[in-house]
Amino acid sequence: MNDTTENIMDEQLEIIETFDMFDDWLEKYQYIIDLGKQLEPMDEALKIDKNILHGCQSQVWLVHDEKDGKLHFQANSDAAIVSGLIALVLTIYSNQTPQKIVDTEPDFIELIGLSSHLSSTRSNGLNAMIEKIQTTAQAYL
Repeated sequence: MNDTTENIMDEQLEIIETFDMFDDWLEKYQYIIDLGKQLEPMDEALKIDKNILHGCQSQVWLVHDEKDGKLHFQANSDAAIVSGLIALVLTIYSNQTPQKIVDTEPDFIELIGLSSHLSSTRSNGLNAMIEKIQTTAQAYL
């Protein structure tokens, strides 16, 4: 196992441990919303149709660039909870090599109980975002 694989696993483990500290889902949702408020602001010029992620109920814009063999993703949403979900996903997948992105399953979603606490439309949107990130990474391989 190399450093990058360990880093991704550490990031997921850190998310899981953080969520374990909260007593109920109200606190977990508030934490997700707070994460969304910390997202890197997106330039309004990037919020165009070409960058809209389809499959999400709310508007989500997703862009990426490649530098030094790693993909950096930036995303934003018009919905607070979705912005928080974006922040969680980017913690795992942004600034990783395309191979690590493709090889990394989003295990944390199930392990923190998120999959059973999201509406089907939010769950579909989350899956669409991860799929788009992994498809983007695949194109670099």
